Amino acid sequence: MKIRTLSATIAMLLAPAVNAELFISEYVEGSGNNKALELYNPTNSAIALDTYSIQVYFNGNTSAGTTINLTGSIAAGATFVIADNDSAAELLALTDLQVTQSLWNGDDTIILRKNGVVLDSIGQLGVDPGSAWGSGSITTANDTLRRAAVSYDANPNDSFDPAEQWLGFAQDDFSDIGLFNGEGGGPGPDPEPEPEPILACGEPATPIYAIQGTGMASPLVGEVVQVEAVVTQTLSGLRGYNIQALAAEQDNDPASSEGVFVYVNTTDIAVAEGQRVRLLATVAEFNGHTQLTNVAASLDCGSSPLPAPTPLSLPVSSLAELEAVEGMLVSFEQPLTVNDTFTLGRFGELTLANGRRYTPTQVVAPGADAITLAAEHALNKIVLDDANSSQNPETVPYPTGGLSAANVVRSGDTVLNLTGTVHYGFNEYRIMPTQSVSFIHSNPRTAAPELSADGNVKVASFNVLNYFNGNGTGGGFPTARGADDTVEFERQRAKILAAMVAMDVSVIGLMEIENDGYSQTSAIADLVQGLRAASGNSSWQYVSAAGPVGTDEIAVGLIYRADQVQPAGELLILDSVNSAKDGQGVALFDDGSNRPMLAQRFNLIENNAEFAVMVNHLKSKGSSCGAADPDTGDGQGNCNLTRTRAAEAIGIFAAEHFADIPAVVMGDLNAYAKEDPITKLAQAGYINVFEALGKVPGHGYVFSGLSGSLDHALLNDMALQYLADATKWNINADEPIALDYNIEFKSPQQQLDYYAADAYRSSDHDPVIVSFNLAGALPPLDANLELLRTVRARFGMSLVQLNWSGDATGLTLYRDNEAVRNLTAPGRINDNFRSEAPSVTYKICQQATSSCSAELVVNFN
Repeated sequence: MKIRTLSATIAMLLAPAVNAELFISEYVEGSGNNKALELYNPTNSAIALDTYSIQVYFNGNTSAGTTINLTGSIAAGATFVIADNDSAAELLALTDLQVTQSLWNGDDTIILRKNGVVLDSIGQLGVDPGSAWGSGSITTANDTLRRAAVSYDANPNDSFDPAEQWLGFAQDDFSDIGLFNGEGGGPGPDPEPEPEPILACGEPATPIYAIQGTGMASPLVGEVVQVEAVVTQTLSGLRGYNIQALAAEQDNDPASSEGVFVYVNTTDIAVAEGQRVRLLATVAEFNGHTQLTNVAASLDCGSSPLPAPTPLSLPVSSLAELEAVEGMLVSFEQPLTVNDTFTLGRFGELTLANGRRYTPTQVVAPGADAITLAAEHALNKIVLDDANSSQNPETVPYPTGGLSAANVVRSGDTVLNLTGTVHYGFNEYRIMPTQSVSFIHSNPRTAAPELSADGNVKVASFNVLNYFNGNGTGGGFPTARGADDTVEFERQRAKILAAMVAMDVSVIGLMEIENDGYSQTSAIADLVQGLRAASGNSSWQYVSAAGPVGTDEIAVGLIYRADQVQPAGELLILDSVNSAKDGQGVALFDDGSNRPMLAQRFNLIENNAEFAVMVNHLKSKGSSCGAADPDTGDGQGNCNLTRTRAAEAIGIFAAEHFADIPAVVMGDLNAYAKEDPITKLAQAGYINVFEALGKVPGHGYVFSGLSGSLDHALLNDMALQYLADATKWNINADEPIALDYNIEFKSPQQQLDYYAADAYRSSDHDPVIVSFNLAGALPPLDANLELLRTVRARFGMSLVQLNWSGDATGLTLYRDNEAVRNLTAPGRINDNFRSEAPSVTYKICQQATSSCSAELVVNFN
């Protein structure tokens, strides 16, 4: 360990309080992977680090994304420096602990704990400040911060301004690392080098299978071993290489791996694939990955053919099957499906599986079936890695040619003939490819939603991903959610508008629109103004309420094309005030958790048909609803009871207001297709349109590599009668998040290359579009059927002469629910047909037999 002690004078000047403890004395958030923390011991005694940890909370999350458990000790008045292992050599030379885990960016919170108790912190837990805390030269992004004196921030939940305790310095300023405010000596003299060990090729060595063992960890951890094997892959991005035993040196036990990773802590790898090497190194486990480290000596033992890749297929029978090939060359003969692109831009990763994996409760009932399927999913995945441990790589190699807005890999695409070595890191088994990866675009983008029939009216729901327009006049950023600044907002706005124009619908139900009312500077007004310009159609309008609806930062909204539909009646709102009550008198719809529902009758101008749209955004699964509504472990997540009660209230409300017309419940219900809220609505007569069409399982959202639908369209019987088609337009869920409007974590070139002002990755949820062929409202009629004569001839031939009066224009005559002919007003026909039935029923109807104005039964007996 490198220790730099303060002079006695400075130690006295900065004398700690009686209960002083370790604190974070310097913070580096530099270019590339230059990230470091300096801890300082202000006491008069050495401090053992075994009970201390550093935790990093990413992007406002309240669960730690990285935990670094510390070991060793810090002498009195000394420092301890932790840095990313891919930092610049200048910084690594001053480092006591190098880590490969994901470290912080400017908007992440860092906490120093002892036995779980918070000692010090940087940032505010649960808050994403945008790009950084602070301003000017004292920020947590692209700066170096140094504590001005011995001080602590033991409350990570309070507001954070680095200027209160920290001094700001230039990006990549490492001049004070290990010194705490400029005082103290450098590291002591290097010890005398150990004599070089003598290695000899072909001599007895420790077999790799003995190092790997048959369990999840090596039985030889900490032992120094000699190993001789062939290099199968060099991995400069991981600062090491893989070696593997040849067939004659293996133990033929399928439970023990014959390959192992050699960590050399340099990108300058001095061996080549196919080279046989002999090493003297120490066996270690790093975050569950067996490796050889501290290589004391190495010897070139010539060249050798590479071992043949071991065939592998998914799903595996258990994770032990993957552990048994850790470090080895493997190949997949089966095609693998891309299941997740979320970390592609940030870490160069894709999650692959045998087919698309669906969120369990999208396809099976919550409970035992969902739990069983989740366990099966855990055995059906492997991460395709770019073999680079750095964050936000300048070039993302997947798909072939490198990721860009125009060259994209999507969930649902296919990888063929994948070959590489198996690695374990960040709690996932990974494959580092040894040859070019072959991608098939099995799930291509579509330019517009694909419907088999457009009908005469289309409605859609669209989660617009925190559409906040600042103060509405070009400023006011950052806001509580959404874009951080005007540049990001304009990028976001262009993508949302491109998607809406391409949807080509009459009514859109919105989720995650800023809840700032309906004035001309509101978010919904801004969106409609933009849509008018982008579509070239000035008829777009929004449905207004009296002011902000509910108390959440976001709300639902309704916009429509006034040249196609018009509101018919006032806007209705379902909240806790007018909700149905349970047996204890408590509102079923809790608007403190769910966003209030907006419901509107519309009139189709074309034929005066009426229909209703109810747009919703129910409580999320991620946040808590307290002990009364926890995650029960059945697959439905937090707050399932809250959502289910809301669904019951929606069903009751719909029956009260819209039983007489086609009606649709739409929006982000935060429930998958087989979960209780969807079941509750089905019991109320609102059926999942995709179940009705047989378009299952389907998806519109991807989370943790699992596909499902949180956004739904549920139709009553009358709406189902006029249903033409429905689709989920997969423009968002399958796309890499790197292609969205945000500019953080992207170089200036990537901000250009990854972005296009198109519909793709305009949100994280896919739009749902439903088309109807609505029958016109029946005009006032006086159409009467009169039987003039009936003749029943031999061989069952019948002749019925019919006369009708009144206005029957546009109506159809039906015989036993079969259309006979179109009518004109008034008229007479002879209906000659074969019939063995004792009677026949005639009706005059408008398009559908449920909308009839006259009926006549003819008896032949």
